[in-house]
Amino acid sequence: MPNTTLTVKVPGKLMVAGEFAVLQPHHSLVVMAVNRFVYASLKPSEENRITLQDFKLNNLVWEYKNNRVQIHSGDERVRFVEEAMTIALTYLKENTISPDRFMLTIKSELDDISGIKYGLGSSAAVVTSVITVILKKYLTHPPTAQLIFKLAAISHVNVQGNGSGADVAASSHGGFLKYSSFQAEWLLESYENNTTLTELLEKEWVYFSLKQIKLPENIHVCIGWTGKPASTAKLVNEILKLKIDNPVQFSQFLEDSEEAVGSFLRGMEEADTQTLLGGVKQNRNALRTVGNNANVEIETPLLGRLCDLAEQYGGAGKPSGAGGGDCGIAFMPSREKADALMLAWEQAGIKPLMIGPNVNGPIEI
Repeated sequence: MPNTTLTVKVPGKLMVAGEFAVLQPHHSLVVMAVNRFVYASLKPSEENRITLQDFKLNNLVWEYKNNRVQIHSGDERVRFVEEAMTIALTYLKENTISPDRFMLTIKSELDDISGIKYGLGSSAAVVTSVITVILKKYLTHPPTAQLIFKLAAISHVNVQGNGSGADVAASSHGGFLKYSSFQAEWLLESYENNTTLTELLEKEWVYFSLKQIKLPENIHVCIGWTGKPASTAKLVNEILKLKIDNPVQFSQFLEDSEEAVGSFLRGMEEADTQTLLGGVKQNRNALRTVGNNANVEIETPLLGRLCDLAEQYGGAGKPSGAGGGDCGIAFMPSREKADALMLAWEQAGIKPLMIGPNVNGPIEI
């Protein structure tokens, strides 16, 4: 048996602008891939085995029968990988490809070595890495980013039951993306109602859109970590509750968010620093207002400090993702100002992360 190992690395993500609003149909979000990665390696083996290094789950047996992968482990954390393998192998089966037995090894560098989670989208990047390595190994032609994205989105939503899929988009495409979600409920329903994956892939994903965008060269991204995050799911539920409790405030938020994202994108496209920074500030205000209205703290005091310092040094900052702690992101008009900001963050008790945008999606290494 030839011992040829195929390894891919897949980037994590950070949300840039448009959080919460993206969960509503036709609302845009900007997301970026980051230069921290999940690695998936696949090699032919005498037995079907899998190792998840970060969970210290080594050499587990897995099997594929009745169109399902089962990993022999009582550990709940294998579910994302199990589902991704199921979707990838079912897709191959629909294309009359039957892989021989293999060993899969997955490791992540998205979290801190001490186990701190930075919110870089680890489950989405893991799912994307599994789908990518299996398709690259066994398809007769290289898989497109769109195919990887759609299969990874299906498997991620099947396990999670919700989410925008923006993290999967960043991991499968790389770079900065303007993104509108497929809407999780639509995808779950479509998955239930389509007889094959191929049928679902060929169907029009009505709400979904994705466009690659480019950061102007003079703009520098800074990322700071402010401490333990609140639960994303809990924050999302609280914000979505506002949609029922006060529809006027909620629709005002959607309007404000769309306008902020629009300004940010215009600034990107026209390389207009002031418009771009203005969009970041608008989005910060929209998130702070909706948080206050929903009675949840999206911008914690330390995230507020992170943003204020960014403005003080001539740029603009905002919480990244659901907020409540975790990471903030800032855009600065020069390298000098970016460096000065990182120093100021450190003095304020904010941990600057040595993370930046990553232009590529999955690559073979």
